[in-house]
Amino acid sequence: MSKARNKLSDLAYEAVATGLVEALERGTTSWPLPNPPISDPDFPVIMPLSPNELVELGLGMMSVDRGMFESNLNSVVDQIVPHRMNLSDDPFEIHNKWLERRIDKVSERLLFSIALNWLSQAFDPVAPNVDRWWLAIALIDGLSTVPRGQPVHQGYHLIESIALAERPGTWHTQPEAGPQNLDWNPNAIIPRSTSVVAHQQGVEAAKWLLTRLEDGNDDRRLLAIEWTRLLIQRAELVEPLALPSLLLRRASDSNEEVAVKTSLCLARLLEVDKDAGLQLAQRLHKREEVLVRRAMADVLTRLFRRIGHDAIPFLEDMLQDDDEIVLAVAATTVSDLRFLDTTMWADKVAILTKHDLPIVRRNLVVNLRDYITEFPDDERGILTALWHDGDEVVRTRLRELLLRMEEVDPLNFSIRISHFRTNDVDLQELWAPLKVRRENRYLQWIAWLEGNGEMPSNPLPPSPHQSSQQESGEAPNLGDALDILDQELGFID
Repeated sequence: MSKARNKLSDLAYEAVATGLVEALERGTTSWPLPNPPISDPDFPVIMPLSPNELVELGLGMMSVDRGMFESNLNSVVDQIVPHRMNLSDDPFEIHNKWLERRIDKVSERLLFSIALNWLSQAFDPVAPNVDRWWLAIALIDGLSTVPRGQPVHQGYHLIESIALAERPGTWHTQPEAGPQNLDWNPNAIIPRSTSVVAHQQGVEAAKWLLTRLEDGNDDRRLLAIEWTRLLIQRAELVEPLALPSLLLRRASDSNEEVAVKTSLCLARLLEVDKDAGLQLAQRLHKREEVLVRRAMADVLTRLFRRIGHDAIPFLEDMLQDDDEIVLAVAATTVSDLRFLDTTMWADKVAILTKHDLPIVRRNLVVNLRDYITEFPDDERGILTALWHDGDEVVRTRLRELLLRMEEVDPLNFSIRISHFRTNDVDLQELWAPLKVRRENRYLQWIAWLEGNGEMPSNPLPPSPHQSSQQESGEAPNLGDALDILDQELGFID
């Protein structure tokens, strides 16, 4: 080995040895450790007598298996070095100083690699190693200290392996037989299952680890929620690991940040267990912290998609909130009412057009396209109220909507401007762009309003992207025009 590699290897080994001792000491504060899910029936399970014995065992294992350490070091260096060098270059030579400054990151990855290696040997289906089980479970607990980085991404895979009592990475799929195998039989029918099955004793060990995180400080409780967000994606593990109960407990956590993270699991929990999801939603909704209220507003749309009418009380309460961000998000979510009750949706939009906050009125513009399609007569006077509003964002969107309506549906446009004129609405901002774009059309409309001419009744010729409709004999309609307008003006939303 090169001199640079030897130097980095020695530095990393010293850092890993120190980190291993510290992690094992943290991971053995709760004694005894959970029993191994898999063991050889010919050899009785003998638990270490004390945490100190386990720490000494871990240091001995690492010093004896130096080859594993060097192999893991190569993998870690290949993962973290900047890939701005030739493939033939030695990263230990090129990035020696860069790696030395980041020896703490290197050692952290190495410790997780060691934990993964020990856990794989503990779950060996032929010869499970019980000693490495005690080391792995204690090391994983000791390394799970912060809700970011390796403890989240690597820790999740390790606890999932424990719950399934499978070596990491072996449970997702089964190898599929094919002509590449010498013993392949094309006429054989082999049942193949890709589902996962929770292991009873593995689940007990995983629950012990989750409980350890719940009983820890704020960072460890946040890490428990990060793991739960990933674990809840596997429906087979939700009930065995009692994840709904964990989320309900953390929804009442004294740290509001933990409750905020819990809200991110709400949508998936509703899919897996609707009753537990509703309990979680109610518990979070009752909290008064502004960050929790904002988090619930953020997931409100997902609630509508999963529980329908049961989400309406949450929306009603949020529309009465005194926080501007909650009100703004709730005003945008009003559009979800359209899929449940169009009349209720239109009435709610009409009420919010008179709201005191400009941000609430601005967020209603996403409803205009669907509203004018569903209620072309605008009996509620929503368009008139929004035009009177005077807000530039609202008026710009409404003006472009009316100009497009003038192109494809002159009759409906005539009804709108007649209603505006009856209510003494100043249409100068509407006529100005129309005069620039199509002056003849502008003059025809002005003449018609003054009673000196006929109304332009024919729609304008289709634009190039509508030529296919014209060739097929389909007449342009207001819905298609508004779809195009939404695409062109999506940046306003």
